[in-house]
Amino acid sequence: MWDVAFAQTAQVPSGPSALVSFAPLILVFVIFYLLLIRPQQKKAKEHRGMLEKLKKNDEVMTSGGIYGKVVALSDTVVTLEVAPNVRIRVQRPQIAGIVKGEKALAKEQTG
Repeated sequence: MWDVAFAQTAQVPSGPSALVSFAPLILVFVIFYLLLIRPQQKKAKEHRGMLEKLKKNDEVMTSGGIYGKVVALSDTVVTLEVAPNVRIRVQRPQIAGIVKGEKALAKEQTG
């Protein structure tokens, strides 16, 4: 009879704690943040800064691969001259990068 009483009161070993079971999930999130999210945010911040510094006479490239010279700027639209007397309007976020700024153009003309 005592054997049955001791067998009923024996504790069953429990599984790992909640923190240990969530550790792999937390680790995966940290790795995603460091390798994917943070560099993407940094790149987007640099692109916004480049768009803010955009000014007339800068030579730029659009995300579609069109090269042109900035002739007019507004808050959302940039007017580019892609050939003599040929102008196109593109949205400001579609500017992929500045190819040549005013300083680079001045150096080319003097040098």
